[in-house]
Amino acid sequence: MRKAIIATGLIAMLFIPSIISAIEKAPRISDREIVERLTRLEEGLKALEKRIDDTNKRIDDTNKRIDDLRSEMNSRFDTLQWMLGLFITIALVILGFVLRMQWQMHKRQTRTETALETQKDEIAFLKGLIEKLIPPKGVL
Repeated sequence: MRKAIIATGLIAMLFIPSIISAIEKAPRISDREIVERLTRLEEGLKALEKRIDDTNKRIDDTNKRIDDLRSEMNSRFDTLQWMLGLFITIALVILGFVLRMQWQMHKRQTRTETALETQKDEIAFLKGLIEKLIPPKGVL
């Protein structure tokens, strides 16, 4: 036990001077130097606050410009949407007229074809009657 106490004492004697020398002594600062440094810090802080305010103003100006551009863009999209709707409406009306004319033409063509078929049948009937009424060539 005695040896342990002696060993601990020797180790403590070896490390205590190194621990003590590890502490650095700061030079004394006068009150005047402290006040000067605080004054410089306050001036720097005021300059930083001014820069931050300027930056915030620029950000606000940029946000206002973006809002103006967005509202202008929305108004242009509204105009574009209105024009597109108008053009689609006109195209549908024209398509309706074209389809109606095509349907009427088809109906007229069907009526004409029916009339032509009827006339063809009548002509064939009359031709048959005429052939029956004409005597054969060798008889007269």
